[in-house]
Amino acid sequence: MPTPGPHPLPPARLFRTRLPLHVTAQSWFRLHAFSYGAIYWGLDPPRPEPFRFDAPAHEFGILYAGEDPHCAFIETFGHNTGATRRISAVDLASRSLSRIDVARPVRLVDLTGPNAAVIGVDARLYAGEYKVSQHWSLAFHQHRDAPDGIYYPSRHDSDRCCVALFDRVADAVAAVALPLLTEPSQRYLLADIVRRYRFAVHGL
Repeated sequence: MPTPGPHPLPPARLFRTRLPLHVTAQSWFRLHAFSYGAIYWGLDPPRPEPFRFDAPAHEFGILYAGEDPHCAFIETFGHNTGATRRISAVDLASRSLSRIDVARPVRLVDLTGPNAAVIGVDARLYAGEYKVSQHWSLAFHQHRDAPDGIYYPSRHDSDRCCVALFDRVADAVAAVALPLLTEPSQRYLLADIVRRYRFAVHGL
C-alpha cells in the first residue's frame, strides 16, 4: 500500500454534497494567554502564525476551543509531541481558563467517525498540513449548507473533540472566566489532567 501523501484539496463537487452536521448547544473551553481575551477570532490583532482552520486570506475569523478543560490543556501544551512532559506553574498561571457558551445550537461540519469518509477527508485534515486544512475551512464556510464551524477530533487526544467556530456566530457566543488551573479550587481537575497526559508540574 502506498504511503499517503498530502491531503487533497477540496473538490468542486463538495459544494453539491450535503455536509454531515453535528448540532449542539454545548459549552466549550479555552486556555488562552492573558494578552488575548477568551473570545478571539484571530483577526484583530492577527495571529502571529495561522492556525489549522484559519481562512487562507483572512476571509473570516475562527475561534478555537476544546470540549472540556482536558482538551483545552493538551491542545495548548501538547504541541511538542514526544518532548519533555514537564510544565511549570508559571506557564500554567500565564493562561486563563474560560468557558465559551453559545446562545443557540450551532451547526458544525462533523469530521468524527464515518462522517469524514462521507465528504472525502481523513485524519490528515486535522493532523497534517495547515495550508490544506485552511482551504477546506474556506470551502466549508462557503458551502450552501452554511455551517457555523468545524467539529473534529483533537490531534493530541482522539477521545476528545475540538471546535473551530466561524465568526458568523460571533453574536451568539459569550465567555465565562473560570479559576486558573493553579488555583487551589482547581487542584483535583489539574491532577486529573496531568495524570491523563503524564505531565509533571513543577513550581506548585
